Amino acid sequence: MTAITKANSVILPSTWHNLIPLWQGNEVDVQKGLSHTQLAPAWQLLLLGDGSPTRHLQLLTGEPTEVDVIDMSLIGVDLDGAPDLIQAVPEPRLRRQVWLRTASGQRLAYATSWWEASHVDEYLQNRSLPIWASLTRLRTELYRDVQGIYYGNCAALESAFEQPGPFWGRHYLFWHHGQPLTLIYEVFSPYLTKYLGAMQLDK
Repeated sequence: MTAITKANSVILPSTWHNLIPLWQGNEVDVQKGLSHTQLAPAWQLLLLGDGSPTRHLQLLTGEPTEVDVIDMSLIGVDLDGAPDLIQAVPEPRLRRQVWLRTASGQRLAYATSWWEASHVDEYLQNRSLPIWASLTRLRTELYRDVQGIYYGNCAALESAFEQPGPFWGRHYLFWHHGQPLTLIYEVFSPYLTKYLGAMQLDK
């Protein structure tokens, strides 16, 4: 999926894979945490914590976390149906979509990120690397600010993960030197129950 640019106009490709929420929470929910009957403790560590998901996935599976980049599109000033925090990312913007998978090919998560187009090459010098790996190589100091959490469905992700929904997802801002660097929206595959256990604990 690539954007086609003609003169100063941008024709956007097909959209990114957002969840249709059955439930969603805000920053307050993220800070206080959810009940264990809604989201089990191990899943809360993954979704509500401020650590690197690619690093967590590698530790869980025992395999390197690899990236399949499926979209790098200039979206200009378009809000792209993204969370409202996209307005914190300077224009013009670029959208990047990836699958996070094990080295053996198992898809574990989907992520969309929005960047200031003029600076994306500075931070993603090797675009096939996970964002965490790229920024670690640059010794970039970051703060991961989780702002929203979702539980919902998406037919495209159900097909891609080969797992039935609903799915859990989240969005957050990366801050660098007090400035927003990128907005990221992630959805995790239920395949991770193999390592994390059930998503919800029985009442």
